Amino acid sequence: MASNATEVAHMYDTVLILDFGSQYSHLITRRIREAGVYCELLPCTQKIAELKFKPKGVILSGSPFSITDEGAPHVDPEVFNLGVPILGICYGLQEIARNLGGETSLAVKREYGHAELHIEPCPLFQDVPSPTSVWMSHGDHLERPPQNFTIVGTTATSEYAAVMHNSLPIYGIQFHPEVTHSTDGALVLRNFVIGVCKCEANWTMSSFIDKELERIRTLVGPQGSVIGAVSGGVDSTVAAVLMKRAIGDRFHAVLVDNGVMRLNECETVKKTLADNLGINLTVADASELFLGRLKG
Repeated sequence: MASNATEVAHMYDTVLILDFGSQYSHLITRRIREAGVYCELLPCTQKIAELKFKPKGVILSGSPFSITDEGAPHVDPEVFNLGVPILGICYGLQEIARNLGGETSLAVKREYGHAELHIEPCPLFQDVPSPTSVWMSHGDHLERPPQNFTIVGTTATSEYAAVMHNSLPIYGIQFHPEVTHSTDGALVLRNFVIGVCKCEANWTMSSFIDKELERIRTLVGPQGSVIGAVSGGVDSTVAAVLMKRAIGDRFHAVLVDNGVMRLNECETVKKTLADNLGINLTVADASELFLGRLKG
């Protein structure tokens, strides 16, 4: 069952984004999905051996950390043995250098704001004009690229603003293509996921819902039941609606009244989920237990 479920869950070509804590990481996900390609955002601590799918490509995000910090997050080195294209963005570029033999250092002055990027022809910059305006936000920079890397982008302050491996589909960029301040950033990401990773641009939210319903039915089976906690918030409500559509009343939603809910919140959630959406909901009154434990 597990292997079938994994297969159903990834009927789409999937790009893996490893998140090092950047405030922009969710924007990488958004830009790629806007290009019609499915992607998943997972923590940078994800062990590749435990990954339940084979991605078509990997993106290493930026980070608020300095790569020289003690305790700074680092990627599982096995990501470089997956045999798929890799794009490192800002901190992700420095992670590539760290793992493949390059050198990084703390910049004399943190760079933040617009920069003019002069590029060399390569698959990542297909149809991108030179120069193009990009957004920089970094305190570290690449001091020396790893062996077998070529410079494909420079700015007035970054000699290694973009690099690529001479024979492998590995790219690193110092700027943030995911933000709208980078004029052609969306095209750069599209070039990576479609041009380099060879993903099919066939993902939409509506088609995703259909596939997700199919995946749930496969996981649960024709007679199985599912218990799910709900809060009335967006995430759990969307999940509950999907479960209702997939398996009907075999989904048992549970709302726990902990005694410190907002005024009439449980009643409102019950009306929304049970009465309006037809979800099989049980409201469990655990207020005495919670308030008792909080006493004093």
